[in-house]
Amino acid sequence: MTDPKDFRVSDAEREHVIGLLQKAIGQGLITLDEFSTRTDVALVAKTRGELNAVLVDLPGMTHNEQAPKAVAPKDRVEIKNTMSSVSRKGQWAVPRELVVRNRMGSTDLDFSEADIPHAVVTVELDVTAGSVSILLPEGATVDTEEIEMAAGSVSDKSGGGEGRPHFVLTGAVRAGSVQIKQVRMVRIGPYLVRMPGFRVRKA
Repeated sequence: MTDPKDFRVSDAEREHVIGLLQKAIGQGLITLDEFSTRTDVALVAKTRGELNAVLVDLPGMTHNEQAPKAVAPKDRVEIKNTMSSVSRKGQWAVPRELVVRNRMGSTDLDFSEADIPHAVVTVELDVTAGSVSILLPEGATVDTEEIEMAAGSVSDKSGGGEGRPHFVLTGAVRAGSVQIKQVRMVRIGPYLVRMPGFRVRKA
């Protein structure tokens, strides 16, 4: 029987481990130089044993040898929020139509690492005295022309994009605010740094 440590690893597994190393930087477990060295090792690792070697001395940092199961996104999902905070971030499944009902609360939608199989995503806003923050993936485009405003504001700092997915924002914002930003990748030497948020990967 083959030892699991000798199993070959995929690019997705290598990226997952690099993500764990990024968390280790944020927790002060390793320095930037150590991150650079360990990232180089992870990028060329061929087996799980080699890949896990860069995490062995980091408490709580382990690589799951089973890839996460994909979650099929629904066609339409509602997010309801009354005087509270709601967020969606990480690798979440984005539906074709997303409805945000916000009453005097805050809703944070981070699409930068989400699973988005649709070329067009519609976000219907029903916001009263609340705030909605949207972070788009790099290269995404957005259309805010269909939003009905009543004593509210929309701030689009995405800067536009040239690819998919395309986000269409509709609905109404009453005495509330919508802020839109977009992820940018900045090259620093041999690495690409994600802004906003400190995420580093090999260029």
